[in-house]
Amino acid sequence: MKIEVWSDYVCPFCYIGKRRLEMALEKFAHKDEVEVLFNSYELDPNTPRDIGQSIHEIIAGKYGVSVDEAKRMNEGIRQQAAEVGLTFNFDTMIPTNTFDAHRLTHFAKTQNKDKELTEKLLQAYFTESKHLGDHKILADIAAEAGIDRNEALAFLADEEALADEVRRDEQAAQQMGVRGVPFFVINQKYGISGAQPTETFLSALEKVWQEEQSGTVLQDLSGDNPQGGACADGSCDLPDQK
Repeated sequence: MKIEVWSDYVCPFCYIGKRRLEMALEKFAHKDEVEVLFNSYELDPNTPRDIGQSIHEIIAGKYGVSVDEAKRMNEGIRQQAAEVGLTFNFDTMIPTNTFDAHRLTHFAKTQNKDKELTEKLLQAYFTESKHLGDHKILADIAAEAGIDRNEALAFLADEEALADEVRRDEQAAQQMGVRGVPFFVINQKYGISGAQPTETFLSALEKVWQEEQSGTVLQDLSGDNPQGGACADGSCDLPDQK
């Protein structure tokens, strides 16, 4: 079973949804036969690298509410994160553009380190309040994921390196009609939108597994016609000679 996840590193529900999926997989009897892949999605491609505003101020401006109300909204998300063992520090988060972080993830994929890097990047942003637009910080995070720091820095210096891979992921999401993340696609034909409860993920995994394993059973419409000859196992049904 293959699960593709479209997500962004500054999306709180992407981290929550990731953890809920992982919790569901721990309860899934066939978890060892599930491959999870993370694809790129930018919530706002036009976000500058250095914004100079807190996440509370950004939310307040986006939804037309006061900063205090934005803080209350973020507190609700923080509580949801805590329920799955995650620590979100909204007061010290550093909003930024995530395009380079997504490029770096594609670079990590060439070394089979993308899953490790994805987790490290999410933790760095939401828990450790690191600047994901800073190349030096990104290189430090890459090193934590087992990637050579100097190689990561050299890669990031080329702004077009693997940029097409990021855009390709985003185009694929657009073609599927994805308007928000996280978005999960199972076996390229079953979709799950949002950070659904763990039970919803587990139910979906079991349903898809059963349907995929059952396959398509053909109904035999050939009847009992003796003239319907066939060949099998190296021999054929031959008509009686009269």
